[in-house]
Amino acid sequence: MKIVTIAVGQLMTNCYLLCDEQAKVCAVIDPGDEAGRIADAVERSGCQLRYVLLTHGHYDHFTGLAGLLEKYDVPVYIHPADAEEGRNNPWSLKFPRLDEKHQRWYGEGDTLTLGSHIIHVLSTPGHSKGSVCLVVENNIIAGDTLFYGSCGRTDFPGGDYKEMLLS
Repeated sequence: MKIVTIAVGQLMTNCYLLCDEQAKVCAVIDPGDEAGRIADAVERSGCQLRYVLLTHGHYDHFTGLAGLLEKYDVPVYIHPADAEEGRNNPWSLKFPRLDEKHQRWYGEGDTLTLGSHIIHVLSTPGHSKGSVCLVVENNIIAGDTLFYGSCGRTDFPGGDYKEMLLS
C-alpha cells in the first residue's frame, strides 16, 4: 500500500491517495479542495480511482469532490450523521447528500476492499457526530479526530468534547 499526502486549500487540509500498486486501484480520502491537483495525483499513480472516502462532513474535507465527480464516476462514502439532505452551501459543516448513484454510507465495523487491502472504518465522534477513522494495515487516517500532540476541535455544531475523549 502506498499512501500519498496532498495538502489542499487555504487550510492545507490533508487529502490522501491510497494506492494498491499491484492491483492498480486507488482511493481518495478527504478531497478538501484543488480537484485538479488531486486528479493529477490519481493519473500519475497509474491506478484506477475506485472510491472517495470522507472522514467527516466539514467543507474543508469535501470541497474538491464536485470536480472529482466530473472526471470520475465513483461512489462516495461518508457516515450518515455528517450528511444532510438538500444543502447546497459549499461552506456547510455538513456534507450535502449526493444522488443515489454516488452516495454510499459507512460506519463502525464496516470494511472496504481496495485491491488486496482492507480498509476498516472506526466511528470516532467528537469533532463531528459522524467522524470516522480509516485503518489500513498499520496506518490510520484520522481526519480531524487526531492531530500531532492534540485532537480535533469540538466547538463546531455537532462537536462534543466528551465524545472526543472517548474516541
